[in-house]
Amino acid sequence: MARLVRLGVTACVGALLAVSGCGDRGPTAAQAGETLKRHITELMKEAHVLDVKITDPGGRDIPCSEGKAKRTFAATARDAAPESEPDGLNTFLVGVLARVASYRIVEDRGAAPIRLASKEDRTVLILESSVDGQYKVRGETECLRTS
Repeated sequence: MARLVRLGVTACVGALLAVSGCGDRGPTAAQAGETLKRHITELMKEAHVLDVKITDPGGRDIPCSEGKAKRTFAATARDAAPESEPDGLNTFLVGVLARVASYRIVEDRGAAPIRLASKEDRTVLILESSVDGQYKVRGETECLRTS
């Protein structure tokens, strides 16, 4: 009988943790960093940009609070039409991003940068093209646990 009570209590606690989100620890900084890298790389491929250059390879923890860190990744590229205006380049990338991952715009002041966030992946992309014909994308993870 005591065993059945313990099993029932364990099941109830497990259900409460699942509903409250306490049991879901989410990704680590390293896991979210790999997701960020994949999203930016796929974004560049899907956009068919030219001469992609990785300007921040990421891959390292940046401490941001006790026991937590974030990761970064960034790239630049060239558009086939060198006269393409920065706002148009950023807007184009927003449209292409919908084919890569689920992000929502969290800041758009009508000019660069445009900030987008993926709540599920715990990542943020910043589209900050500011020169005609030149794409510039950087990203970072939220402040996450390291293990």
